[in-house]
Parts: sequence; C-alpha cells; structure tokens
Amino acid sequence: MKGIATATEGGEATGVVIPRGDDDDYDDNNIPSADLTAPRATHQDALDMLRLGKKQEFRRNFAFISTLGWISIYMATWEYVLVSLALGLWNGGFAGLFWTFLATVICYAAVIACLAEMASMAPTAGGQYHWVSEFAPTTCQKFLSYSAGWMSTLGWLASAASGIVVAATLIQALVEITDVEFTFPAWQYTLITLALLVLTIWFNTWGAGNLPMLETVSLFCHFIGFVVTIVPLWVMCPKNSAKEVFTSVINNSGYANTGLACLIGQVAVIYCNFGSDSIVHISEEVSDASLVVPRVMWWSYIINVVLGIVGLITMLFCIGTLDQALNTEVPYLQLFLNSGSQALTYVLIIILFVLIFSGNITALATTSREVFAFARDSGFPFSSWLNKMEKKRHMPFNAVYATSICIAVLLLINLGSSFAFNLIISLSLLALMSTYMLSIGCLLLKRINSEALPPARWSLGRWGLPLNAIASDNE
Repeated sequence: MKGIATATEGGEATGVVIPRGDDDDYDDNNIPSADLTAPRATHQDALDMLRLGKKQEFRRNFAFISTLGWISIYMATWEYVLVSLALGLWNGGFAGLFWTFLATVICYAAVIACLAEMASMAPTAGGQYHWVSEFAPTTCQKFLSYSAGWMSTLGWLASAASGIVVAATLIQALVEITDVEFTFPAWQYTLITLALLVLTIWFNTWGAGNLPMLETVSLFCHFIGFVVTIVPLWVMCPKNSAKEVFTSVINNSGYANTGLACLIGQVAVIYCNFGSDSIVHISEEVSDASLVVPRVMWWSYIINVVLGIVGLITMLFCIGTLDQALNTEVPYLQLFLNSGSQALTYVLIIILFVLIFSGNITALATTSREVFAFARDSGFPFSSWLNKMEKKRHMPFNAVYATSICIAVLLLINLGSSFAFNLIISLSLLALMSTYMLSIGCLLLKRINSEALPPARWSLGRWGLPLNAIASDNE
C-alpha cells in the first residue's frame, strides 16, 4: 500500500499522508472544477476532497433523510433484537440479557461519538484505514493503515454474508410454519442465500441510481414496521411478570461466574447495535458530508438503541416462559406464535424479511465502497481494476462484482460447515471492532501528545480526550 496521498493522479495514491491542516491552508482556486460542479456538492465538500487528496468521482445524491435511512436500515437494531438474541437468553436469561444490553449500548455510545468526530475530520469512503493513516505515528503509519484496511474489508464482507443468511432463515421460518415436517437441505438453503445475493447485486448496479430513494422509503418502513410488530404483541400475547424480566438471571455457559456468562451473550448484543460506520463509506456521496455524516451517525444510533430497548422489553415480556424460549431453535417464532395468531406470525416474519433484506442491499453497497476506496489507495492486488468507476452511473461496478464473489464464497462455506461459517462471522465482528480500536487509539495518542488535529465541524471539544480514552477502553 502506498499510503493515503495528499494528491492523486488518475485515482491512484501518489504520496504519504500528512494530517490535514486548517481550511486557510488551501486556496479555493485550487479546487478542481469537477468537485465544485458535482451535483449537490457544497463548497465544503470540494474543500474536504482537496484536503484529502481525493478526486470527486461519485455523485452526491444523499441528503440527511436518505443518509439516516442508510444507517438505520443497516443497523436494524429492533429487527435483529428479535431474531438474533438467542445466545443472550442462554447466557444470562431475561434479566442478564436486558442489563447486558443496557450497559453495552451506554458504553458503546462513546465509540460512536469518537467515530463521528473522525468522520467530520476526514469524510472519505476509506473510513477507518484513512483515519489510522492520518493519526498514527509516522513510524508505523503505513503498516497500521494497511492492517486496518484489510480488517475492515474482511469484516464488512462477513457482515454482508451474515445478513443474507439471516434473511434466508426468515424464509425458512415461513416454510416451517406451513409445514412443520419440512426441513431445508443445506444445498437448498445455500441456493436461497445465493439468490438473495443476486438481488442485492442488481440493486447495487443497475438499480443503484435509486438507492437514495430506497433508503428513504426503508427508513419509514423501519419505523412503521416497528409499530406494526410491537403493538400486536403487547395486545395479544400473555405477559411475563416484571420480576421475571428484570431479576431472573441464569447461567448455562458452563462457567461459574454469571457475569462472564453475560459477557458471552454480549456478542449478540453488539451484533444488534454495530454498523454505524456504514455511512462513513459513502461520505463521498453525501451532500455536506463533514456535517451530515457525523450527525446522522450519532442520531441514528440513539434512535436505533431506543427502538432496540423497546423491542427487547417487548420480547422478554411476551415470549413466554424462559424454558419455552430456550427449548425452541427459533425464539422469535415462539414470540410471534405466542400471540395465538398464525396469520400475524406470517405478517411479522415478512416485515422482518423485507427490512433485513433492505439492510443487505446497504451492506453490499457499503462493502463495495470500502473496497473501492482501499483499491484507490493501492491496498489490494489488481487495485487499478477494482477502483474503476462506471462512468454513466458513477458507480464502482467492478468493486461491487468482486465484493459479491467474495460474499458468495463465504455463503458456500455454510454449505460445508455451518460452524465454520458462524466462526467466520464472529471473527468479522472482531475485525471491525479492531479497526475502531486502531483509529480511536491513534486519535487518543495525538490528543495525549497535544498534536494538531484536522478541523471538525462536529467536534467533541474538551470531551474528546476522555471520550477517546473511554472508547478505547471499551474496545
């Protein structure tokens, strides 16, 4: 990798990164005319691209609402709370899961705030690997940046694959409700995941021009689906007592320490709440990115966490006894069927499928943008092919296709061994979290050494140092 340059030629990096200076260090007359004339690009966008040494190749089609939809539908916190927290129930029970969820989202807020500030300092599709390159000591700058780029890529690839698998399990659940005797052979299940992948590819290539509208519609569906799901469950399901929900802790982990058991279940909690950095990788497609992107990162996290907490409380009160929840392979089916209506169960599963599949479209788009950006800085083999832009639609088709092939390979692993696939997904979470740790840690080091930082329109101010320290410790 050649590092992130302060100047580019033909999309290739040509130099070594330096921390960005003040706006006054740059002459407005040096801003390329293409950056100034890009649709919906602000003067600040053009100035940021100049300071980052990047050529404006994307159209800036995303505004605040469509950007908010991008993150919210990818995070899909309340949706994943319902479908993905079986591990937390097994390791902690009702109360253990609830209090672990609450503590995790409070602590994780510091991480989101730090990432949002860096997104304001350097609003580039590269995200974490670029931030590491900007803030890391020069002695290890390239190594750490290169490592962050690869970990981010691997993490996003596995994340995109996992979302497709979750969508496929919802299709499987619909079939099982109709015919309890039917089971999907592994090859059929894999074919379903590959078919879903093909659909996401279409939305990210020939349908890519409609992504902002799709994300806006998905945002409203995210909220409407929440109401349509939660209200009937409260009305129709028998309820557990508040004592059971908030004080009933169990430990099935095999460890003597219950706190350790809850930490094992925390993996599922983090999975439901991560993904705020997805918007960073389309920063070059957002109008007024250095302000809109960090604002959306922060508020989408707050909104999704609130919806997630309400969804979790609903699940814990309405799912039935803990034994019933633990003795079913699909706890959310137990939750929906507890309403006493099979028709409602169908409707709720379809709602979850549509919303989670919409998030899969976002996941592929995010991953392809990260791959494009890293290739633009020569981080991959065949980078010159990967960073080519489809001129008519201003989309990185080659990056989308290459990303999709890698995701397909991961899905095929599930055909041979579901355990191996789940292990890869767990490692993806670790990979992405490590990029957060690297970028925030490098920023913390600069603050400790009182070194100059790039300007940020969304700044943590005097709280920067303590929040960086808290976030680094949390990671």
